[in-house]
Amino acid sequence: MNSYTLANISKTVKGSLSGDEGISVFRFSIDSRTLSNSPGTLFVALRGERHDGHVFIPELIAAGVIVFMVDRGFHPPKTEKPTHWITVDDTLEALQLLAAWHRKQSKARLIGVTGSNGKTIVKEWIYQSLRDETTVFRSPRSYNSQVGVPLSVLMIRERDQVAILEAGISKTGEMQKLERIISPEIGILTNIGEAHQENFSSLEEKLLEKVSLFAHSKTIIYCRDHERIHSILRTAFPDKKFLCWGKNTESDFIVGEQSNMPEGIRFTLRGKSENTYNIPFHDHASFENAMHVFVLLQHLGYSDVFVKKALSELEPVEMRLEILKGIHSSTLISDTYNSDLASLSNALDLLLQQKQHKRRTLILSDIMQSGRSEEDLYSEVANMLNEKKLSRLIGIGPSLMRMREKFDPASLFFPDTPSFLRSAALLSFKDEAVLVKGARKFGFEKISRELQFRTHQTVMEIDMNAMVQNLNFYRSLLKPGTRIMAMVKAFSYGSGSFEIANILQFQKVDYLAVAYIDEGIDLRSNGITLPIMVMNPESGNFKSLVEYGLQPEIYSFEGLREFSLFLEKNDISDYPVHIKLDTGMHRLGFFEEELEELARELNSGRFRVVSVFSHLVGSDESGHDVFTREQIALFRKMSETLKKLIPGGVMMHILNSAGIERFASEQMDMVRLGIGLYGVSGNFPGMLQEVSTFKTTISQIRELEAGTTVGYSRKGKLDSKKTIATLPVGYADGLPRSLGNGKGCFLISGKASPTVGNICMDMCMVDITGTNAKPGDEVIIFGKKHPVQKIASAAKTIPYEILTGISERVKRIYYQE
Repeated sequence: MNSYTLANISKTVKGSLSGDEGISVFRFSIDSRTLSNSPGTLFVALRGERHDGHVFIPELIAAGVIVFMVDRGFHPPKTEKPTHWITVDDTLEALQLLAAWHRKQSKARLIGVTGSNGKTIVKEWIYQSLRDETTVFRSPRSYNSQVGVPLSVLMIRERDQVAILEAGISKTGEMQKLERIISPEIGILTNIGEAHQENFSSLEEKLLEKVSLFAHSKTIIYCRDHERIHSILRTAFPDKKFLCWGKNTESDFIVGEQSNMPEGIRFTLRGKSENTYNIPFHDHASFENAMHVFVLLQHLGYSDVFVKKALSELEPVEMRLEILKGIHSSTLISDTYNSDLASLSNALDLLLQQKQHKRRTLILSDIMQSGRSEEDLYSEVANMLNEKKLSRLIGIGPSLMRMREKFDPASLFFPDTPSFLRSAALLSFKDEAVLVKGARKFGFEKISRELQFRTHQTVMEIDMNAMVQNLNFYRSLLKPGTRIMAMVKAFSYGSGSFEIANILQFQKVDYLAVAYIDEGIDLRSNGITLPIMVMNPESGNFKSLVEYGLQPEIYSFEGLREFSLFLEKNDISDYPVHIKLDTGMHRLGFFEEELEELARELNSGRFRVVSVFSHLVGSDESGHDVFTREQIALFRKMSETLKKLIPGGVMMHILNSAGIERFASEQMDMVRLGIGLYGVSGNFPGMLQEVSTFKTTISQIRELEAGTTVGYSRKGKLDSKKTIATLPVGYADGLPRSLGNGKGCFLISGKASPTVGNICMDMCMVDITGTNAKPGDEVIIFGKKHPVQKIASAAKTIPYEILTGISERVKRIYYQE
């Protein structure tokens, strides 16, 4: 573990130190949400477009963090606890300076990987190939940015002989900063494509930016078949050593015959000699990624026997953690493909976000190929688990068995996975969050299967990374100080309830909104502490509303007086409420002429008005812009009138998702983010990501002759011989019946396959003629590659109805890369 004194750090980053210069730091963090009392941690307060880490320093001090790096404009709070401060001009630049200095101290051969696609796969496959041969470090999964790269470099240890880092960019000027930090000895360029193209004038400009990572590299590896890459690399670096592969006869390693075998791709390569190799994959992208690994291993001097074995044993890279519904009301986080300290720390942070459970359990395998002594390694693991305050550990593997004394006495240990599965321990899982984290060789997918609640094969996958990206995109559109109320009504637009609320709470949105009191109670019962507005409070549930600290929307005198009477009977005063004004929707809310009477009743002392708001009728349609502006003007007029008549600071909000996008000047005090959070928008194509993927599998395939009918009422009559697949999804799952008889298409083997016949309650049939699909293959009903807007259009409805109509019997799977 690397350790630096505050004196060394301050000198390196050209900062000024206030505190004990002899204190040592061995961990750096930028995320206040994942820190608690953590000795040896330096919190770096970064300022971003929508976030300022300095804001969270008081709560970090209260949690026990004592060492900070801050900008010069920040004034440390007075505290009784001893705290230590390094003050710099720019904390991000200081973090990068520190990482660059640490890089220079490292003796590791550093390999830098960049490109538009495949960076992470290549990095992980290099790691898989070398982990048994040498002490190797690779950056965590997504640490390839201006912040992630310096954090990765600072994790490189003294004993590491090889370090592999990936670097990603989204605009000009970024790679030069990363090059100063990484300065790779060996550079690998995977490819160049359209990803993140919006901030570059051309592919050439982006390629020149990417290859600047190799300014001081001794060797550059690339595919010779990409002529644009070849030309720019040779022009930019005429004196470098290049190693290239491809079918081009000028390649250092010429790809010859390729054949698809049951076990994968077999191919010949001609370099100094000609040899045949195998990789256990069938797709071209995997072949390209494997070739970069091959060239690197050749360059590093490994024998052909070693290289053949390494390529043939490449393992799929699982890029995501899944959150699943577990047995006995538990939540299961499954990460069953690797186990190392960096990924363990990230997975534990996700485990701690599961506020719906008081108990949190980790099932952990031995950590493989760490290059460290068991004593040293598991001491650090034990310290990590103590910091995270887990309820219990279940350790599996001989190393953990030997090191059991380092862990809480209540921990359970098993020599292998079968021993655990045979034990009675599985019976003890109930109402807890469980992280299953293990190296592939331990077969932890068997544990996940046992702990997973069984449902049918039709699922809704929720991409948590996409949701966070969408949230941050909308944050980038907001003025400083504008708050966000996230709409999680209607089962969070079909995405789940507390699971989505957990993410939003962790991402520090300001408010949540639900439709009914029961929805709010569910969130509170599952650990959600954010303020929650209830849009349709029912008088019969006022007691529960108050008991769970929910805040009602008040939209009528009847509701206002009923709630006032309840508060009076229970001797409650100053209760938070939100006032709905009707500015043109004519659904709910108070009219302008009712404001004086409304103010008199609000001033009874029973209420504290938190916000005044209204609802836009057509903010997503330019044809209604005149009316929208009339609504906004009326809302401002009504709100200002009401605010003059009632005491206290009252927030104003009227913008929904489309309003944020199209009427940015009207943000006021808060905005309400709904469908846009889930990636549905017509105004920012390419900027938002669809969050939900509704998918199923093929149950059966039949070859049917012309004239045959398919489905109820013989509606699907075939005009020629067809291949028909039956899918286990129907209108009881939320698939609109109107999509039958060819009106809807689903994605199967990359092809849009139309429905045949009527949609049934639990099944439907589709035409897969011309595909190579087989039973068990995946079917995308909607998702990133087949947008929900297409399904909605075919069903003659809107995406809201499709998303909220997915039945709760459909299992939700939440995943995070």
